[in-house]
Parts: sequence; structure tokens; C-alpha cells
Amino acid sequence: MKDNFSKQACAYAKFRPGYPEQLINDLVGQTEKQERAWDCATGNGQIASMLSPYFVEVLATDISEKQLEKAVLKPNIKYSKGAAEETTFPDDHFDLITVGQAVHWFDFEKFNREAKRVAAPGCLLALIGYSLFKTNTAVDNVIDHFYENIVGKYWDKERRHIDNQYRTIPFPFDEIKMPEYEMQYEWDFEMMTGYLRTWSAVQHYIAANGHDPVGRIAEDLKRHWGGSDRVKIHIAILTKVGRVSK
Repeated sequence: MKDNFSKQACAYAKFRPGYPEQLINDLVGQTEKQERAWDCATGNGQIASMLSPYFVEVLATDISEKQLEKAVLKPNIKYSKGAAEETTFPDDHFDLITVGQAVHWFDFEKFNREAKRVAAPGCLLALIGYSLFKTNTAVDNVIDHFYENIVGKYWDKERRHIDNQYRTIPFPFDEIKMPEYEMQYEWDFEMMTGYLRTWSAVQHYIAANGHDPVGRIAEDLKRHWGGSDRVKIHIAILTKVGRVSK
């Protein structure tokens, strides 16, 4: 798994959006037991912290020590460094396995095999992600241009799975249809540009060119921002959820 996020771990913790509480409630409602959950590629523990009120124990892993250093601390969450595809967890161990905005980086075959191994009978696997945010048409046009034409060639090839709404991710499990979810925020200009700088493509651009590409669209963003200090943001959630069978 590539580590594209250690360098901007502080910004990631500050600017990355979270996940809908209703989605977490629905996942918990689908689990047969609530003893142990594994939040795989936890980042700064966003999903792990949301699961902690529902499970006796939450084990959360990530390959980035810097991300884990910024993780949300809860008494029943245990963080450890480790890859998604190979863990030291016992067989038949988890009632829920979650992956937030990370599965597209995995070796799918190896991860699916590991998920089957550590899943307890009836375990639920939830792959969760989110699409490019949307706001007003003028700002969307600026962001779309930035996404496709300025940093477009700097996206890793794995990004296509998000662009394809997770449809291209292999999922050899008994899939459960979930409702549609959306995150809504009101972002100020700092939040908008801070979030853009957490993009892996932006970091690749900076490494290649020596300057921040967000500056190239800052004036256009300000011009189309509108009269208020904040704009409404909508982010569609991607899900693949299923029951893990041995």
C-alpha cells in the first residue's frame, strides 16, 4: 500500500471531512455482535472513534506512523502500525471491518483474503469512500478544472476507483444494498484550500514542480465564492457493504 499521506498528516487531521453518523448507525445495526471492530487504514482514527461507543474493542491500523500520531484517542481503541493485507490478528476475530477512503490503494486479492481470515462468523465488511465535493456551479467549474487539468496527471492510477464510484473494486462477498449518504458542510476559504492541499495529487505536483498548485486557482475561487464567508459543500458517500463468508 502506498503511503501518500504521512507528509500532510497534520493537515489531513485538520481538513479532511468525516463520515455521516447515520452510516455508522446503519452499519452497527447490520452487525450480529458488537464485540470487536477493525478499522483498517484508519488514518487519524475518524471511523474508529465513531465506532468506539458501539463496540467493546476497536482495533485500528495504518501504515503511517505520522497519521497514527494524530489519531483520536478513546479508551477502547487500540492503534497499531500495519498493512491491510497482512496482520497479526487471530482468525475469526472481528464482527465489523471498515475501510475509510483507502481501499483503492490496497492489493485487493490479498486484502480480501485477509478479511476472510480475521472475520468472525457473520462479520460485516464496509468499504467507505467519498466523491469529489460539490458546491455552487461557478466554484465547481474551478475545482473540476483544477482536478482534471492542473493536477490531473499527478493522480495515482488507483484514483480511478473513486472516479468510477467504487464499481471497479472487486468485492467477492454477499453484498448488502445500503441507502445513499451525503456529508454536508459549510466551508470557509481556508477550509476549502486546506482540504485541496491534502490531495495526494497536489503533493505529487509540489514534489515535481516545487510550488503549490492551489495558488493557481485561488483568485478564481475567491471571485466565484459569493457574498458570504462560507459556502455549502455536498460530498456523496461511496459504499460497498457485505457479509463475509468463509
